[in-house]
Amino acid sequence: MPAQQLPDGLELQRTTPTFDETSTPRGLRAAHAVADGVWGRLIVESGSLGFVFEDTLDEVRTVTAGQRQVIPPARRHHVVIDGPVRFAVEFHR
Repeated sequence: MPAQQLPDGLELQRTTPTFDETSTPRGLRAAHAVADGVWGRLIVESGSLGFVFEDTLDEVRTVTAGQRQVIPPARRHHVVIDGPVRFAVEFHR
């Protein structure tokens, strides 16, 4: 089950536009990381996607509509899009 809790005391800085299976930026599908000191939270609005931390490549987490995936600072990860999905990413500091 995806992690859903951010550490206490963080404030929302910004939210990406909502992406779907055709508009997901190529960079999100490749290994990348959130900046030092910034926490991400992926929010799936509809459908589902795979979420992979690069240090545990054999663990593909399925994040479905209504679920969230917390992304710690500097931890490399990518998403796997294999069907209809709508999602956004929040950035907290």
